Amino acid sequence: MALKVELKPNERIIIGACVITNTDQRARLLIEGDKVPILREKDILTPETANTPAKLVYLAVQLMYISPDPQVNHGTYFNLVRDIVTAAPSAWPIIEGINNNILSGDLYRALKEARKLVAYEKTLLDHNKARNNREAGMEEQRSA
Repeated sequence: MALKVELKPNERIIIGACVITNTDQRARLLIEGDKVPILREKDILTPETANTPAKLVYLAVQLMYISPDPQVNHGTYFNLVRDIVTAAPSAWPIIEGINNNILSGDLYRALKEARKLVAYEKTLLDHNKARNNREAGMEEQRSA
């Protein structure tokens, strides 16, 4: 069964080991192949945009997904995961899902689980920022 992909003008997509950039018009592709890694631009993280621990995990899983030898990135991935679990043990259920998919060889599903980790990290950071803002406001009120 083929995958139909519609690309916006100038949108990029990774198919296998190739980065394909669309021209200035919409394009429709029909991609046939067995277990060919495909990533749309909106799902691609670069080293420059992987600026949080969870995004670095996502990047490591992404590299596993598009690599002909995913195990090359296992060490990096497991080091990053260990750091996250140490800092935020509550993230373990999501990480366990990523791990299970990696170990079963379903790297696309592992990538989808890694998106959940990025969203969870954002929730934690937003909660922490709101708490710090409240504490700073209370401190200002005390000193006034």
